[in-house]
Amino acid sequence: MPDKDIGSQDYSLFRNYLEKQCGIVLGDNKQYLVRSRLSPLLRRFGIADLSQLVNKVVNGSDRNLREAVIDAMTTNETLWFRDTYPFELLKNDLFGKFKGKSGPLRIWSAACSSGQEPYSIAICILEYLQRNPGAFPGGVQIIGTDISTDMLTRCKTAEYDNLSLSRGLSEERKRQFFESTATGTMRLKPQVTEMVSFRPINLLESYASLGRFDLVFCRNVLIYFSGPIKTQILQQIAAGLQSQGILFLGASESMSGLSDAFTMVRCNPGLYYVKKQ
Repeated sequence: MPDKDIGSQDYSLFRNYLEKQCGIVLGDNKQYLVRSRLSPLLRRFGIADLSQLVNKVVNGSDRNLREAVIDAMTTNETLWFRDTYPFELLKNDLFGKFKGKSGPLRIWSAACSSGQEPYSIAICILEYLQRNPGAFPGGVQIIGTDISTDMLTRCKTAEYDNLSLSRGLSEERKRQFFESTATGTMRLKPQVTEMVSFRPINLLESYASLGRFDLVFCRNVLIYFSGPIKTQILQQIAAGLQSQGILFLGASESMSGLSDAFTMVRCNPGLYYVKKQ
């Protein structure tokens, strides 16, 4: 049986590697998390134990192994219409600020995992347009990004099993925006998927190539990073937002002490941030 334990030296080595590669900061006692996430890769790559895997990924040039390790460590929980309030704010207030916009309404969903967030935004757009035909004459562009190539592949497939569909999605929305497949999953209809594109982006690197946005969702992401990296990410997001552009963070996240580029707007419930002019 392969040894699935990870020693303190290997854990320290891997922590430093992970922070350097994608900014994620592991605590002092997260060996169990590394063990549970990486152990399935041992058989897949024919590696004897976690010590060998760590040394192989840190010192080696196996791109497939590196991507698999990053995928395993960055795959996070997600669900449809998470926290509810951002999507209600979009439909009831924020979309109205962009009504009649001549160019496209551009929205970025950062670290989008398996796609539920950008597709939830697209469904909100379609529901808004049902009540406000022609509201966005320049069209709508939603871009989902993630560091995980495996997640992006799943996003583009736009197929979800019953467990995924049960998390935050109403029966009415399932009927209206999904269609059944031969394999028992459900696939989003083209009216939804055509609104969203996906690209690989590491938040530690430049994302100027994505262009400028009116709305950015970067939710439940900053909690994984150190203070300086949080500041760096927020600075880059601010640079990519239009004047008066809007940023949503996660419900438990704050930019206090990290950036002065935004004004916080409190709502009932929730809050969002507006880029200062």
